Amino acid sequence: MGAGTFAYASNSNRFLACEPLHHQPFALAGIPFDGAVTNRPGARFGPQEIRRASLMLCDGLHPYFGVTPIDVLGDAGEFALPNASPLVNVRAAIEYQADALLAQHHCVFLGGDHSVTLPLLRAIKRRHGAVALIHFDAHCDTWEDHFGEPSGHGTWTYEALQEGLVQAEKTIQIGLRSSGTRAAREYVRDQGGLIFTARDLRGRDGDGLAGVVAAIRERIGDTPVYLTLDIDCLDPAFAPGTGTPEPGGMSSSQVLTLLEELAPLSFIGMDCVEVAPAYDHAELTSNAAATFVWTYLSGQAAKLAK
Repeated sequence: MGAGTFAYASNSNRFLACEPLHHQPFALAGIPFDGAVTNRPGARFGPQEIRRASLMLCDGLHPYFGVTPIDVLGDAGEFALPNASPLVNVRAAIEYQADALLAQHHCVFLGGDHSVTLPLLRAIKRRHGAVALIHFDAHCDTWEDHFGEPSGHGTWTYEALQEGLVQAEKTIQIGLRSSGTRAAREYVRDQGGLIFTARDLRGRDGDGLAGVVAAIRERIGDTPVYLTLDIDCLDPAFAPGTGTPEPGGMSSSQVLTLLEELAPLSFIGMDCVEVAPAYDHAELTSNAAATFVWTYLSGQAAKLAK
């Protein structure tokens, strides 16, 4: 039956369709869909591999936050999706199931390709209005179409801004480095948002990221913020198991520094996407993804414990 639950988190409904968990403030759910990829498929298998990697994270306190999220976390299983249907139908199914979970939990979603973020943001807007967005990625995902298709895993940020799901001036992209037209690559900045490219971050970690952290905190303030983390923000040396790897990316320690230092923001949810286990080596990618999710959850659990 797969890898079980994330870090052995509880769930009486683990092998049923995704349903709310009534006793935990935090819920994790998998979205096993990769029908919108433009290069290598396989991210539909990401949720189970991230869960498998997470089993090393169950027996102690987070080294920075000093807490564990396990007592406040439930694993709600996998979304039931019509994978053979058009993308619009898949997104409708994601939005419907996410809405039920978001009604009762602070949620973390495991993708899947990055097209799943758009329906999640649609569900989030009904509860929080237009939110701030922190977007880790190698790619800008602001193309108006994707190789002739009107929507996909490279258009969702453009669509979210066009639909008013996120606040343009509080949309922040981190780690961008792929080729692209100027209009797409600079779209978020042109709308008033912030972009920190991978080149901007070269040679910066720990205290060297203090300026980036300060700029993000100042820009977002107390606004509810959603975090979406495409694993290809990492250099392929740290995350080979992804569909569209881009050399010259971030290190695992850079991402962890930012997740730790940004934890005080008013986060309302997270997703981690584009883990494609078929291309992984020694579980590097799934281990990084599990640790990022664990770190995010620990930071939020630490606030709950105060």
